[in-house]
Amino acid sequence: MELRQLKQLLVLAETLNFRRAAERLHMAQPPLSTSIKKLEEELGVQLFERLTTGLKLTPAGEAVLRNARHTLFFAEEARRAAREGESGAQGLLRLGFVGSATYSLMPQIIRSFRRHYPGVDIVIEESTSVELLRRVEEHSLDVALVRFPVLGPTRATLALLQPDEMVAAVSADSPLAARESIAMSELEGEPLIVYSRTLVPTMHALTMQALHEAGVNPRVAQEAVQVQTHLSLVESGLGVAIVPAACAKYAGDGVRLLPFRPAPTSFHVGIALATLPEAVSPAARNFIALAHATVAAHHADA
Repeated sequence: MELRQLKQLLVLAETLNFRRAAERLHMAQPPLSTSIKKLEEELGVQLFERLTTGLKLTPAGEAVLRNARHTLFFAEEARRAAREGESGAQGLLRLGFVGSATYSLMPQIIRSFRRHYPGVDIVIEESTSVELLRRVEEHSLDVALVRFPVLGPTRATLALLQPDEMVAAVSADSPLAARESIAMSELEGEPLIVYSRTLVPTMHALTMQALHEAGVNPRVAQEAVQVQTHLSLVESGLGVAIVPAACAKYAGDGVRLLPFRPAPTSFHVGIALATLPEAVSPAARNFIALAHATVAAHHADA
């Protein structure tokens, strides 16, 4: 039994006339008659009564016709899903992200993606850049928003989406809070809250390098992973943190953010999109394109 035969059955049941059915199917009448006869032989039932006035569906034909309609409907649905899957209009997108990507970049991109591709299911997971890159390389994530730069080796391709700068986060009751800016060298002797050496090694290394270049012997009071934790520890009075400027609108009233002047020359950071080019799905391809378009539009409006 073939889908072609079921479609022929459907048209013949609607016209109850071999000639008119053949015309609608754009085929000759004899091949249509032969095809329906073979279908009846395969099913072991008579689908139509051949009357002098035309055709009439048998009870068995009516039962087969009901199921044929369902089969043809789901076959067309399968074709549509395949077409949309190939175009990336349906399917699954597995997105990883670091916490600091949620400040502005990720919500904008996801909102745009959901508007353009409502048929794609998005599964999002938060982790560290190191873990996210590993997941991308293992094909358990399609794309990831990670901290840039990445100092360790990776097979993923990185595209910088949002350049950023690092700023000093100080508590509102700190003597430094009245300042408009701060020099990196002025952190000498201050208790510092820094990124975890093991879980966020890139940001830890960049911070230590910038402090070293400024001649600061770091006095590390606490290590943390997420920027939100850094800000909470600063507000608690445990020390000064060096965090991305993009987190400004999420810093509470108990925290002041001070830009470094002069800016450290080796501290260029941001959020990048990590992908594995040879394993990009249609949905991921669309997400990548929309991510770049969203960032471009944001810069144009700025």
